[in-house]
Parts: sequence; structure tokens; C-alpha cells
Amino acid sequence: MTDASTETSGATGASRAEAAADAETATETDTDTKPETKTWAEGQATRPKRVLIAADKFKGSLTAVEVAERVTAGLRRGAPHGGEGLRIAALPVADGGDGTVDAAVAAGFERREAQVTGPLGAPVTAAYALRGTTAVVEMAEASGLRHLPAGVFAPLTATTYGSGELLRAALDAGARTIVFGVGGSATTDGGAGMLSALGARFLREDGTPVAPGGGPLRDLATADLSGLDPRLADTETVLASDVDNPLTGPKGAAAVYGPQKGAGEDDVAALDAALAHYVRVLERAVGASAAEDALAPGAGAAGGIGFGALVGLGAAFRPGIEVMLDVLGFPAALEGTDLVITGEGSLDEQTLHGKAPAGVAAAARARGIEVVAVCGRLALAPVALGNAGIRRAYPLTDLEPDPARCIAEAGPLLERAAERLAADFLT
Repeated sequence: MTDASTETSGATGASRAEAAADAETATETDTDTKPETKTWAEGQATRPKRVLIAADKFKGSLTAVEVAERVTAGLRRGAPHGGEGLRIAALPVADGGDGTVDAAVAAGFERREAQVTGPLGAPVTAAYALRGTTAVVEMAEASGLRHLPAGVFAPLTATTYGSGELLRAALDAGARTIVFGVGGSATTDGGAGMLSALGARFLREDGTPVAPGGGPLRDLATADLSGLDPRLADTETVLASDVDNPLTGPKGAAAVYGPQKGAGEDDVAALDAALAHYVRVLERAVGASAAEDALAPGAGAAGGIGFGALVGLGAAFRPGIEVMLDVLGFPAALEGTDLVITGEGSLDEQTLHGKAPAGVAAAARARGIEVVAVCGRLALAPVALGNAGIRRAYPLTDLEPDPARCIAEAGPLLERAAERLAADFLT
């Protein structure tokens, strides 16, 4: 076991020698014929001895850590003899959005906190994770929708200033590699607030700073990035996101994600125009690379903070789940694993485009390990699941069709779903 996972055991697990012996008796060998390999659900003689739970949160009901706890409890009840001889390891995962810091802490990082500016300007307490000189910073901790009062949105004026303060706190703590997870934002300011907090200057024609938010970028006259924190030049920053949208246009930050943050049709048009103007001003400040960065994958992530990270921090974009699996130690956690259980609140088309379960399944199946999933709701056909590397899914809606009750009772329902999974795959 590595420090990237937590593990429980109902009884002493089989030794490597015993596992090898089991493998030998599970199939018959023949010099001329290759034996047929069956999954445990299809009647293979030996059942899994080590299960790895690598699921994301069920948004609005359970954290990734809580998902792992509930699945573990259900497996224990559903497996033969209370799971005797079965080892269950938990590695909560995230794709760069909400829950990324929690996943890093569960994997052995130290939780740190800082007082920063929230999206509406009021102070908020935000967390990041640190291990050695590597930090995991989640922009939603500082600038996420979670910091808005219920029913309150500020699509034109919400700021990412606090995200810049959180990055600076990580630098102050000695971080020289930063995994910057972006998603769940309340903002559409192209990362201007973040860069301002790190020393950049964005000025109007009269020399005064532009107001916070994406809307006021229409008044931007000059940009100066020369004052950015010099430590950034010696820091490797990885932009971890599950979306690859450009900054502007019909697939850009405002058009695609603005409505989720309260932007009406006129607001979307205003934000998109302001962001396009922002890029033109930055072109004058740093050169043609600004326009290239605006079109790059991930530039439109989290209200365009991806663009700010690319153009100002020199960040390199990588799919969030790939980055986080590396950081969390997923390859090492797979050693000796027979079955991986992944999942998230909704398995749907978005899952197939960079979400945690798809990334987990791809990595596990590349090692020849069976993958199944738990979820709140399932909106993928079996063939789509199979193409993603997921053998079978167990949605809570199979147990409770009412979505509201599914959310309210997600914990007990997930344990029941895990019992069903155990009956299919662990017996």
C-alpha cells in the first residue's frame, strides 16, 4: 500500500504466493489452447482479493471521501463472510473542480488555509493542499459558486482575485510546483482578478484600475504584467481542467458557462465582447501569444481563468483527471488490485469528456483491471459505458426513483447499491 490510499481488511489477506496459487487453479492450461478468461461476474473461480474505490464526489450529497466510506460499508455487508480475506483500499479522486483539495488531503497532502477575497469581494476562508514543494490549489475554494448566497449571482462583477491570493499563499508556503484545479467558478473575468492579486495591473484610460469582474473589462485600456510575482517564473504551474473550451466565441467561457452563473442573453454577449477586448489589450502588452492562448484548450475553463493562467502564469494545460491521478498516486494504488470501483453523481455524456470516472476507467483497464461504477443517476447506454471501460454501473435511482430522495438519502442508498455490486462481483 502507498501513502496515496487508505486500506482496511476484514482478515489477513492472501499472500502473493497464495494469490499465484489461486491464479493457477482458476484456469486450466493446455499447450495448444489458450484458456478462456472470464470475469468474476461470469463465474471465474477466484473472486477479487483487493478492491480499490476511486470515485469522485456525488455533487450536492456526498464528498468523495464519504462515497468511499459508504461503498466500503456496503461491500462488507454484501461480500461473503463479511468480506473475510477481502482488502478494500480507498483513493478519493477529483478532476480539478470541486473536491480537488479534499482528494489531495485524503491522499496524504497537508491541508492549509488562507483568508482571501471571495467572488463578491467579502473575505472567505479557502483551503489548498501541500506536500513538500507541491501544492494543489482549487480555484473554487476562493472563487467558486459555493461562496454565493442561495439564488444570488453576479455574472458581470464576480472576481477571481481571491484565487490569485490563494496561489500567492501556496508560493509563500514554499510551493514550486502548483497543480491549479479550475472548475465550479462563480466568475467570468478571464483571470484578470487572479493576475491582479499576483501583481499585474489592468487600467482604464484615466489610469485607474478597472473594476472587478468580467463586465468592466470593456473599459480596459492598458495591461501591465511586468509586476507579476517573480517566483512564478521558477514555478511549474499545471492547469488542471475537465473542459477544453477556448476563451471566446460560441464555445467560449461566456456562451457555454455564463448561464450557469446567472448570465442572461445580454450578459453573455457583453461578457464575450469584454473578454475579446481583454485579449486584444493583452496582445499589445505581451504579443501575439495572447491571441494564441485565448484559442488554446482550457482557456475558457472556469470563466476564462484558464486563459489567465496560460498567458500570465505560463501554465501548461492537462486534463484534470490525468493530473490528479498522477498527483494522488493512482498508478501505485493499482498494484495488486483486482477490481476498481469508480463513480460520480451523474454518469452522462459529460462523463465521457474528461470526468473522473472515465479517466479512472481508462487507466485501470490499460492495466487489465475490471472497472465498475456507482452513481446517483445513469444516463449512458451500456455500449457507451463499455466503450469508456466501465463494465457495469449501479445507479441510486434503481433503488429510489425520486431524485430528491436520492440526494437526501444518498448515503444509505449507496451502501445498498454497493451490496448489490458485491453480490455480482465479489461472490
